[in-house]
Amino acid sequence: MKKEQYPILPGADSIFINGNKIGVLLCHGFNGTPQSMQFIGEQLSNYGFTISIPRLAGHGTHYLDMENCIYQDWIDSLDDAFEKLNEVCEKVFIIGQSMGGALTLQVAASHHLEGIFLINAAVTEVCYQQFLEEEEQAYLNEGKPDIKKHDVYEITYDKVPLKSVKNLLLLMEDTKSRLHTVTAPTILFKSTTDHVVAPNNSEYIYKNIDSEEKQIIELENSYHVASMDNDANMIVEYVVEHIHKTLTKTSLV
Repeated sequence: MKKEQYPILPGADSIFINGNKIGVLLCHGFNGTPQSMQFIGEQLSNYGFTISIPRLAGHGTHYLDMENCIYQDWIDSLDDAFEKLNEVCEKVFIIGQSMGGALTLQVAASHHLEGIFLINAAVTEVCYQQFLEEEEQAYLNEGKPDIKKHDVYEITYDKVPLKSVKNLLLLMEDTKSRLHTVTAPTILFKSTTDHVVAPNNSEYIYKNIDSEEKQIIELENSYHVASMDNDANMIVEYVVEHIHKTLTKTSLV
């Protein structure tokens, strides 16, 4: 990708919290920033885990920086963060939301992971699908983030490049082709009401990954950006429980 031309927006930079040898990597979604995953990351750090929340290329600066990215740049952003976290931790888990879920699956398809957690992951059907054949609009206006909880502010661009939307759709197609190679234990969090990513994305992932351990958990009081919504604490509780179960199993082997 080209070097970013704009400064990082206040509050949108990558986050790293030192902890023990258990690492948790968190990945935000399309047009999001690490701020959207910050609450969950900070809560998990209270359990001693080392936390990394990278800012994906072209995000959290200006939408013109996003326009200069292709979807491989976003994969590389998460892959680089995984490699750095893996250097200082003995075991690594990844939590990915929306497009971050697709990126998590990409990393899981090529690396050994102790487990992955997908929050309303996008691989089959999203609200941008209608723009697949669009050619005239260079930029698309973005509405308010899809959050049920009142008075929540998410750092996003007010418009996104059509080129970037098409790269998101290409990423989803590529991720679909790799699902059969994903074997990591997987928990899928699915909001029952989601105005951005259709809930059937989670069912599709569940059916097509090759993980022996997999589970879908419904979020009944959150919309798309569940990491900032009413069920965020519940997500933290499930993640902590699953990590502790996984560590207990591996210690007995």
